[in-house]
Amino acid sequence: MVWGKNDRGFLVEGAYAYKRDLQNLEFHLFDTGHFALEEDGKAIANHIRQFLTSRLQPIPA
Repeated sequence: MVWGKNDRGFLVEGAYAYKRDLQNLEFHLFDTGHFALEEDGKAIANHIRQFLTSRLQPIPA
C-alpha cells in the first residue's frame, strides 16, 4: 500500500488502520499529498513493480 502522509482527504491515520487490519501488507508512506502518483510517481511505480514481481508467477508460454 502506498499513501501520501500529507493527504488532507485520506488522513494518515487511515493508512495505519489499513496496516493494522490487513495481513501480509507492504506499507509505504510517502511525503506527498492526495495526488501521490503525480508527486512521486516513479518511486511509487517502482514499489508496485517490485510488489508484483515478487508475488506473480510467470505465465507459461
